[in-house]
Amino acid sequence: MAQPDNKKFFENLTGAGKAIAVLTSGGDAQGMNAAVRAVVRMGIYVGAKVYFVHEGYQGMVDGGDNIKEASWESVSSMLQVGGTVIGSARCKDFRSREGRLKAAHNLVQRGITNLCVIGGDGSLTGANLFREEWSGLLAELVQQGLIDEEASQKYSALHIVGMVGSIDNDFCGTDMTIGTDSALHRIIEVVDAIMTTAQSHQRTFVLEVMGRHCGYLALVSALACGADWVLIPEMPPEDGWEEKMCEKLSAKRAGMKRLNIIIVAEGAIDRNNQPITSEHVKNLVVQRLGFDTRVTILGHVQRGGTPSAFDRILASRMGVEAVLALLETTANTPACVVSLCGNQSVRLPLMECVQMTQQVQKAMDEKRFEEAVRLRGRSFENNLKTYKLLAHRKPESELPHSNFNVAVLNVGAPAAGMNAAVRSAVRVGISEGHKMFAVNDGFEGFHKGQIKEIKWADVGGWTGQGGSLLGTKRTLPAKHIEKIAEQIRKYSINALLVIGGFEALECLLQLNEARAHYEEFCIPLCMLPATISNNVPGTDLSVGADTALNAIVETCDRIKQSASGTKHRVFIIETMGGYCGYLASVGGLAAGADAAYIYEEPFDIRDLQSNVEHLTEKMKTSIQRGLVPRNENSNESYTTDFIYQLYSEEGRGVFDCRKNVLGHMQQGGAPSPFDRNFGTKIAAKAMQWITKKLNESYRQGRVFANSEDSACLLGMRRRAMVFQPVVQLKDETDFVHRIPKEQWWLKLRPLMKILAKYKTSYDVSDSGQLEHVVLNRPKESEATAAI
Repeated sequence: MAQPDNKKFFENLTGAGKAIAVLTSGGDAQGMNAAVRAVVRMGIYVGAKVYFVHEGYQGMVDGGDNIKEASWESVSSMLQVGGTVIGSARCKDFRSREGRLKAAHNLVQRGITNLCVIGGDGSLTGANLFREEWSGLLAELVQQGLIDEEASQKYSALHIVGMVGSIDNDFCGTDMTIGTDSALHRIIEVVDAIMTTAQSHQRTFVLEVMGRHCGYLALVSALACGADWVLIPEMPPEDGWEEKMCEKLSAKRAGMKRLNIIIVAEGAIDRNNQPITSEHVKNLVVQRLGFDTRVTILGHVQRGGTPSAFDRILASRMGVEAVLALLETTANTPACVVSLCGNQSVRLPLMECVQMTQQVQKAMDEKRFEEAVRLRGRSFENNLKTYKLLAHRKPESELPHSNFNVAVLNVGAPAAGMNAAVRSAVRVGISEGHKMFAVNDGFEGFHKGQIKEIKWADVGGWTGQGGSLLGTKRTLPAKHIEKIAEQIRKYSINALLVIGGFEALECLLQLNEARAHYEEFCIPLCMLPATISNNVPGTDLSVGADTALNAIVETCDRIKQSASGTKHRVFIIETMGGYCGYLASVGGLAAGADAAYIYEEPFDIRDLQSNVEHLTEKMKTSIQRGLVPRNENSNESYTTDFIYQLYSEEGRGVFDCRKNVLGHMQQGGAPSPFDRNFGTKIAAKAMQWITKKLNESYRQGRVFANSEDSACLLGMRRRAMVFQPVVQLKDETDFVHRIPKEQWWLKLRPLMKILAKYKTSYDVSDSGQLEHVVLNRPKESEATAAI
């Protein structure tokens, strides 16, 4: 399909006279309610009638009160609720033509010809079959006298758009399915809790996680917690794995490690397609090693709880995109599934994705396991590769020997995920044959000589630790440039990996400039963005920002809940971020905010007054709570106190007001699964780049690198991880306000306004494209949502 006109806005796509039905089918997943809310509100916003179909396809077949018109207020307070409030059910009736005939009759009676299905591949396949049979079903209804010919002509085509709701992330062609990130949160919460008890008793824990046909949850959670062994269906262990696993566990215990974690996907199999159960793994460890071993089966805990910030944003974006897809579809448009690829909304041909998903299972059944991993996509392959790289230490004799020394340090404010990045960098560096050095307290510690070699075992257990275990300072190197050059000489440092926020970028620019005067800085220099503010140019996401968003959303949920017994209350929430409005905007979208004040989008007293009036009108309905985030540096004059007092005064008699400054709690405690894996994967990629640069720049017994492309930032840009020379990022940077000149997330702000019932324009130039999945390889971003 051709790219849409860049000037096209959604106002040109009217839903007047159309009826949309939304249903959730199959297994429930956290975030489904956010998707339902987005479909309902976007549908109403464009003038369509929107209907809930309760209890999935069963409700569609049964009709009656199961199909009800939705109102704006009926989806209020749904964002933070897990599962699906409109219900889901397995439906045998819909599998028969007779059942689909009843469903068609129930839809036609209400004039519904647009269907938004949130479910797995079975639910979406059923929807596509329903669409293909539609004209025949209508002809049969006319024949039976249940509808007339006029109705058959009027409702002649059924349009289907799918969204994948599945915690397993087992649907090919999409980066992430709704619910996967939240399920990872549940798993990691359990692992973190288990680690404390396991250490107390020197225990081995075997954790069984969901994933009957897909090992994504097991693999990514193993990466996120640094598990000792993982068993997944796509890549069964080699014959003799039992001996190797026990050898590894025994060696760890001999090295004074007090606990072992083994993660087993419920669908784990051996090379002969025989199941490997968690109980079997436990018995192996007990019989061969005599270790105190416990099994924990997580089960439906993984489906429960509140959705993560990531899932709320993903589901909200997909819900809005689904309505746009329905408005644009024609009778000849194939059914599509909506997803996010990197940071872009895309539409993929539904049945091509379903066929790809089925090919994975076929490859596993036929023992073509390497092909099964490849079919899962680049993200799955990268996760597996990175896990193997970090978890299985080779003996010293098998390691390459490079004679290179690489130093790693943190700069700027602490960010959750920094420690995971350091662990990954150290272990990959050692695997590449380098000697790794850790610098304490950033460049402040560097010039003082706080540098020491760091070994493989020194970073064990770092993935789940918040803050910065190396210590971090905001000090820039220019002040102590000579001393730092001296320390580089003293320790023979051949490359530098700097992990941090905006200060880290400034540091690399200063070191790059210092090359003209100090040859010591003519070495490969690499920066990884890590800051809760997400204000680093050259990357769409920074390590730590996801943890901060989750802290904000969790707090907002609690704040809103505190008013559950109070009529009509508005909360003014101050977020961090300096001049960058990412946390206020994206946190606002995830928490269901009514407005968000940021520096990037100037506002005045008229805007404030308009927002108060808007909230006053909303409070006259059944909506009782309002949420208004304000970025800390959004405006010098309109402070949090000022806005609080304005809302309090102007809302008097209609609602009362409270304010909350979130402060440093936004830096979070334990890093989220997203930040653990993002930090782990980009650090591994950075170390491989450093190795390549070291080999390229090694001449006559020494390293000499002074080209632009030897001082780079590794960032996520749209769909790819990209190394960008820091000097080239200067033009993209507002150094006064410490933000990029262009920020992708500003495109999400209209979504927040639309879902809060503001009239606004939404540019659909990045959406509305039907991308084709190449059947031997899914279309997928290298970034793949970083996890």
